[in-house]
Amino acid sequence: MGFLLRILVSAIAAMFTAYLLKPAVKVDSFVTALILALVLAILNALVKPLLVLLTFPVTIVTLGLFLFVINALIILLASKLVPGFKVDGFWWALLFSIVMTIINSVLIGLAGGSN
Repeated sequence: MGFLLRILVSAIAAMFTAYLLKPAVKVDSFVTALILALVLAILNALVKPLLVLLTFPVTIVTLGLFLFVINALIILLASKLVPGFKVDGFWWALLFSIVMTIINSVLIGLAGGSN
C-alpha cells in the first residue's frame, strides 16, 4: 500500500511541478502523471544505481553534485518514454527534478509517510 501512495503523491507532485514550470514542462493529464510517476520509480530503481556506479569518481570529485545531472538525465529519459510528458531541455529537466523532489517531500510529509 505504501508504494501505491508514493506513486499517487509523485503523480500529484509531477502535475503541480509541471504547472509551475508551465511553458517548458508539459504533462497532458493526470493519467499521464501516474504513468510518469511509475516510469520514474522504475528508472530510479533500475537505471539510476547503474549510472551512479558508473559515474562514482565524477560524483566524488564534484562532492555529490553530479547526482543532480543524473536526476536530470533520468527525467529526460522519462520524457522520451512517456507520451504526453515533455521537457524542453536539460536545464528544465534539472529544475523539474529539484522542484518535484521538494514538492514530493512536502506531500509525503503531509500524508504522514516517511521519506
